[in-house]
Amino acid sequence: MLVLITYDVSTQDGAGKRRLRKVAKECVNYGQRVQNSVFECILDASQALLLKDKLLSIIDETQDSLRFYNLGNNYETKVEHYGAKESYKAEGVLMV
Repeated sequence: MLVLITYDVSTQDGAGKRRLRKVAKECVNYGQRVQNSVFECILDASQALLLKDKLLSIIDETQDSLRFYNLGNNYETKVEHYGAKESYKAEGVLMV
């Protein structure tokens, strides 16, 4: 299933900057960055729960925001892309 993860981490201090890097690093392990604080991740149910648990353990819920949008398995009809940065096939091969 496709899960869209968005976050906003307060970077007013060094601890916030560290949290921001940790959240981004964890998301990179599971998906593709499509905007600065937005990741598209193809996950099964157990991966989704594991990632959610990891991210919730990193953020400070009094200062930061984390959102999960579960777009399901038929996500291709739910995602439209316009403008710069060519879109990619989420379940295809990514060359790094």
